[in-house]
Amino acid sequence: MTAVASDQRNVSGESRRALRARKRMIAQRKRVVAASAVVTLVLGMGYVAADAFDIVPGPLTVEPVRTVEFPQATSVVASKPMVAELNDGPKIDAAKAGSLVDAFAKTKGVGNDYSLVIADAQGNPIVQRNQGTPREPASTMKTMTAFAASNALDMSSTLDTEVYLADGGAEQGDGSVRIVLKGNGDMLLGSGASDASHVNGRAGVTTLVQRTAAALKAKGVTAVSVAYDDSLFGTKRFPDTISSNNGGNDMLYAAPMSSMAIDEARNWSGTTKPSNPDVESAYPTRFADGAARVASEFAKQLGKQGIKVGGSVSQGEAPDSGKPIASVSSAPLSEIMSFMLKNSDNTEAELFGRLTALKTGEENSPEGAATAVRKALDKAGIDTDGIVIADCSGLSSGSKLTVTALMQVQAKYASGDDEYAPAIEGLAVSGLSGTALHRQLPGSADGLIRLKTGTLGDVTSMTGNVSRTKGGVLTFSIIVNKPANMWEAMTAVDTLVGKLPEL
Repeated sequence: MTAVASDQRNVSGESRRALRARKRMIAQRKRVVAASAVVTLVLGMGYVAADAFDIVPGPLTVEPVRTVEFPQATSVVASKPMVAELNDGPKIDAAKAGSLVDAFAKTKGVGNDYSLVIADAQGNPIVQRNQGTPREPASTMKTMTAFAASNALDMSSTLDTEVYLADGGAEQGDGSVRIVLKGNGDMLLGSGASDASHVNGRAGVTTLVQRTAAALKAKGVTAVSVAYDDSLFGTKRFPDTISSNNGGNDMLYAAPMSSMAIDEARNWSGTTKPSNPDVESAYPTRFADGAARVASEFAKQLGKQGIKVGGSVSQGEAPDSGKPIASVSSAPLSEIMSFMLKNSDNTEAELFGRLTALKTGEENSPEGAATAVRKALDKAGIDTDGIVIADCSGLSSGSKLTVTALMQVQAKYASGDDEYAPAIEGLAVSGLSGTALHRQLPGSADGLIRLKTGTLGDVTSMTGNVSRTKGGVLTFSIIVNKPANMWEAMTAVDTLVGKLPEL
């Protein structure tokens, strides 16, 4: 036998012995595991039992559920007296208010042609000077228009721009169908898609075009002619005396009334357009034919949607009956009012006046709008003695208001009545929004003053309501005409108003 064969036999014997030892070890491990499982089961059952009888912590219990009972409220706090107390606050320091007014009057740049009043939340005067003298109000006139519109209009409603099929959708001689674009007062249309995040551009021409094209294609219409209905505001579109403060034919600060317009008919050619369409910081010239330009843009975009547009855009009348085949909606009137007041937007102020005239049955004209505002003030008990309303924005020359009338409107706002909410909430807030950001009000007044400013060549004015640091509310109005120095007069107004929260 060779050495190799002997080594193989020895290896085979050792392998068999190792295998038998491994089997014995595995069997022993199985016995240990089985025993451990039994122990674990017994211990687990014991813990479950201990948990159930609340001996050890855990989610189980054999105790019945205990109902927690709360005692009845011992008293109820009525909200109405609390609101009344907040509005009244401690008595306004008349002596301190008088000192502030005296300092204002002594400011060299103010001159002698001024009126002012500081009153409590109910409109009871604390200090007043020349309060019954009517003076040119500038844009504080917008608070009067906002007051009237809030009373007359449904401020949750929208201004819809619509598309109708003319003649019942009958084909014309060339096989096309005539459609009519009808505006209902939205002068803040956007040229692109509807923009839900802004007031200016909330309703977009592109969105209207897409909806119109889809409706036409669903009816099998592929060719149209386009007309537009701009009859909403009659024939007189501008107050008589507005041009002298509006840049003449350039119309820098207001556009003539139109049933529809893109961005209030502003012509941005050669002017940098602000990045935020809801903040007015530049004043380009404006087009006089806002509705016609909307219709032209609509027709141009419709052609890109596969609808053939024949001929030129023309004026026409929308059908008296029937539903539009497509439409887009403006922001609610409440949001448009806020846009108007915060930006001191003249076009939208005139628009609110005209809508109020139409709603209340007054003449469809600038004069009718002024009458509607005046009647709303009279009906509410505002002292209108001596006032003249030449327009609804304060941009036209010839308007005259008293600080008493302005203050009484603010007192109505401060009353908390729901109908005035859009008007008061739309005011600029000191240090936070709108035209208040352009004034020299102290940081201590931030968020405490809701106000409307007014500025023309010979006018600086301000009216509003103030949250007092001691609690309560006060109201105020100031008008300065023909100041000796405009900058000094504006600074004096800001200094006085900025200290009102301390009263």
